[in-house]
Amino acid sequence: MPMSKIKPSRGAPYARILGVGGYRPTRVVPNEVILEKIDSSDEWIRSRSGIETRHWAGPEETVAVMSIEAAGKAIADAGIEAAQIGAVVVSTVSHFSQTPAVATEIADKLGTDRAAAFDISAGCAGFGYGLTLAKGMVVEGSAEYVLVIGVERLSDLTDLEDRATAFLFGDGAGAVVVGPSQEPAIGPTVWGSEGDKSETIKQTVPWDRFRIGDVSELPVDSEGNVKFPAITQEGQAVFRWAVFEMAKVAQQALDAAGISPDDLDVFIPHQANVRIIDSMVKTLKLPEHVTVARDIRTTGNTSAASIPLAMERLLATGEAKSGDTALVIGFGAGLVYAATVVTLP
Repeated sequence: MPMSKIKPSRGAPYARILGVGGYRPTRVVPNEVILEKIDSSDEWIRSRSGIETRHWAGPEETVAVMSIEAAGKAIADAGIEAAQIGAVVVSTVSHFSQTPAVATEIADKLGTDRAAAFDISAGCAGFGYGLTLAKGMVVEGSAEYVLVIGVERLSDLTDLEDRATAFLFGDGAGAVVVGPSQEPAIGPTVWGSEGDKSETIKQTVPWDRFRIGDVSELPVDSEGNVKFPAITQEGQAVFRWAVFEMAKVAQQALDAAGISPDDLDVFIPHQANVRIIDSMVKTLKLPEHVTVARDIRTTGNTSAASIPLAMERLLATGEAKSGDTALVIGFGAGLVYAATVVTLP
């Protein structure tokens, strides 16, 4: 075969997370508010999920606004300027404009210099997917610095009359800057999907059902009003899958990075359910010295935002420190998953 005429890429030898930032909406919602529309109790919610409070966005706290706030903090934490960002990757399922991507608005308002910008939809694994793409861009050389944002306004997709999910979801944005490194600081990603189980977490009604005009088969609330599409899930099926299958994926990520549980300093799983987190800790046999993120207690499940938000809080409180080795894993609708080992910024 003739030799290729394509010039080889020249990126950094490795990539790392250089900065992290987060934004939590100002409104804090306790379980008592959730109990106004479902037959349950504060004790039941805490025992089943670990959630005590969550943040819900106000009208002005849009997906873009929350993202810009989190991203600004991450850029400052990384010690760079917005104009140096070469790509913006936003993971979200709650930006309701099909096009253009909200990433383009964020890139512009942050003051990047015409950065590449796009959205991805990978549910609660979205941060891991974005991180993997960012690492590839930095090493390949298409961007020196990449901004990865996980952001959700899941209060917009919550059925407050659904006893199984009304208490789960919160809003917020988390962001990281990924840039060049002289040593490995983001390990190989173990990721994938199990589409045969996609019905276990899904949107109740597709958007196009509202175009038909016949609303007779659409779900209605207790007052007879047509319900806005919401996220629903088969709780037990998701729980079993997460506990048994995701512990295997987490172990694969450790093995791929050449890391043993004893080498870990921090474990940052997707904040879906504190019982899932505790079960994974037990299955992985994590040592006592490993700090485990349980941000779900006061933040709820924020899907794509949950891992960077939990990471930011651990660093801010001193529970984790710069240079710590952390295992991160996200999993959710699809069913999709992504796990990797990183060095904390």
